[in-house]
Amino acid sequence: MRICVLGGDGYCGWAAALYLSRAGHEVAIVDNFLRRQWDFELGVQTLTPIQPLADRIRVWQELTGKSIELFIGDVADYDFLSSMFEDFQPDTVVHFAEQRSAPYSMIDRKHAVFTQVNNVVGTLNVLFAIKEFKPDCHLIKLGTMGEYGTPNIDIEEGYIQIEHNGRTDLLPFPKQPGSFYHLSKVHDSHNMMFACKIWGLRATDLNQGVVYGTVTDETSLDEALINRFDYDDVFGTVLNRFCVQAVTGHPLTVYGKGGQTRGFLDIRDTVRCIELACLNPAKAGECRVFNQFTEQFSVLELARMVEAASRKMGLHVDVDHLPDPRVEAEQHYYNAKHSKLLDLGLQPHYLNDSLLDSLMNIAVKYQDRVDTSVFLPQVNWRNARNRRSKLQAAAAIAALESKS
Repeated sequence: MRICVLGGDGYCGWAAALYLSRAGHEVAIVDNFLRRQWDFELGVQTLTPIQPLADRIRVWQELTGKSIELFIGDVADYDFLSSMFEDFQPDTVVHFAEQRSAPYSMIDRKHAVFTQVNNVVGTLNVLFAIKEFKPDCHLIKLGTMGEYGTPNIDIEEGYIQIEHNGRTDLLPFPKQPGSFYHLSKVHDSHNMMFACKIWGLRATDLNQGVVYGTVTDETSLDEALINRFDYDDVFGTVLNRFCVQAVTGHPLTVYGKGGQTRGFLDIRDTVRCIELACLNPAKAGECRVFNQFTEQFSVLELARMVEAASRKMGLHVDVDHLPDPRVEAEQHYYNAKHSKLLDLGLQPHYLNDSLLDSLMNIAVKYQDRVDTSVFLPQVNWRNARNRRSKLQAAAAIAALESKS
């Protein structure tokens, strides 16, 4: 299968590209390196050292003998995207090429507008390119469980049977997004459903939970292939942040009461889910939705798990409750269905089995790279003019100047 991974230099995209290449597919990566630029903008860096993409691909080819084609450009540029489609002729497009951070989208007006334009226009371009150049191509698009919010009913996989005034219909599950980023994903979902309906395209919307882990069989082959481990307050995940805080002796920063509950999955399950979607494509005219996660945890439950794992390593960990910078329910009902990928053959990895190997040990190995100044939240949902990025960039520049 010819598979194009949009955003293949990012966290999920890199792991997926290597996994699919090793499985024998012809893989192309499309990227414009924006994810790396955001690190410079915010004055942060991933815990793990990431090599230039060309070097990563070269090492992969030397180790495995498998080539990965590289297209450098912006999905939001339709001329570039058209050229890539005509050249590579993908059977499947795996779309990770979006701004993925809720806090980033809430910094100020500029970041909110950028997030929505980048994400929505990019996905629209992909839909039009498929229609124009490869109408039978299967689009696998990374969505988010955050589209649903936290309703007081069970969350179905994309659609819900509704009975109203004696009539029934199957409708998209109601969306209650919690940031301008999550809203951009809702717009993507609606545009995909519409394109499949009017043009007969085939698409799979993967509403993914929070992904954790740095290690896959492929990234473990060489240090140059290592994946990102983001722990800062904008792009980092809560679980990554807790693990880094634990190994550096910093209290675990729980927002509010810590009852916020979400779905989680191992990066090894992410890449397997992508493969399952590739091998079992949607039908023509179908926009299907898979809820892509394996377990549900509250923030406080994660803190207690990291606390227990730390004790096994001889570390003492405290837990601090901070005012929640987000506008969200801190305690709520949460029960999301996630059976479709299991039905296709997913065999999950579980957090209790991999917390030390996939997270804590990585945090210990690279703890000399930790910047403790990025632990505390500096983007507040209630403030439409956060100065987080400028302040952090200024601090990073000052730190570099002092070293020189």
